[in-house]
Amino acid sequence: MGRGKFLAGFSLVATVFGAAATDAGFRTPESLIRNVYAHYGKGSAAFSNGLPRDDETARQFFDSSLRGAWTTLHDAPYDFLVQSPTWRLGAISIAIPRRQFDRTDVTVTFDNEGRAVTLNFIVVNGPDGWVIADVESPHDSLRMFLAQFRR
Repeated sequence: MGRGKFLAGFSLVATVFGAAATDAGFRTPESLIRNVYAHYGKGSAAFSNGLPRDDETARQFFDSSLRGAWTTLHDAPYDFLVQSPTWRLGAISIAIPRRQFDRTDVTVTFDNEGRAVTLNFIVVNGPDGWVIADVESPHDSLRMFLAQFRR
């Protein structure tokens, strides 16, 4: 009986700390990218309007140096993560051309309303999991884009 209570208590503590650890970041670079683009599909309103710009989303998806810029974006002419103000995304392809310790480059390609888009996500593995450090398009980076349209 004592062992059962101990295991139940241990399970509860592990669940609580596991939930706290998942407040930011993801377990793999691939799951991070899949979760970003889950917000650009057709479905419930919460998952069809692009990646939200609130503090909770910023904490979950971005490293600390990008969080404030993500939430203060104002009057941007397009959504950087789909390279357009509107979207109808085709299949998303994820490739990992380079892994370096706690940093990974992830190349993402997809079709957006008939136009091919390729982005390079630079993701880092911190204490809370994988988060976005920057995103590069052929002409710009997310950091530069966010700096340009800050409030």
